[in-house]
Amino acid sequence: MSIEFLLTSLIVVASPGTGVLYTLAAGLSRGARASVIAAFGCTLGIIPHMAAAITGLAALLHTSAVAFQILKYLGVAYLLYMAWMTLKEHGALKVDKEMAPRTAGKVILAGILVNILNPKLSIFFFAFLPQFVSAGEPSAFARMLEMSGVFMALTFVVFVGYGMFAAAIRNHVISRPGVLAWMRRAFAGAFVALGAKLALAER
Repeated sequence: MSIEFLLTSLIVVASPGTGVLYTLAAGLSRGARASVIAAFGCTLGIIPHMAAAITGLAALLHTSAVAFQILKYLGVAYLLYMAWMTLKEHGALKVDKEMAPRTAGKVILAGILVNILNPKLSIFFFAFLPQFVSAGEPSAFARMLEMSGVFMALTFVVFVGYGMFAAAIRNHVISRPGVLAWMRRAFAGAFVALGAKLALAER
């Protein structure tokens, strides 16, 4: 595995986006365990995009304006839904003392949807992975699978780091209603901003 691939992947993973935002919100609202679950869900949401890139389906998404637009606006709608639920105290920043098993499932599902409904990820991986596979590579498919696994591992580790940080300052946040209200508005605004960015995204 080249150092260039590892560094590029780390920069991409650590860059703030919907997954990072969702994991931070989970850590702030429900603590360390929830942040790990959220990170796991977001990591699972990457799998369809990587599979699409490796099998070439991302090329179809890139050339099909209708497919891209449908998936894009589903993603926008979901981000706006998360913003609304956050403001209504039923979404990403709903403060619970404990996590029930069913709640864990919902956290994972939301994390998956956050990433799976972003068509830019498929196109990104379609352009990203081949750059680190030589033209004469005899086992290019296996090589891309290996890189995908490393990218997912980095995603999980970095997201857990974000979530643990959020969980560490959780008590300082939830013990202050004014701060929590501000955080809800900030996270809702960030979800709206990311939705707007996705809405304006072009193939």
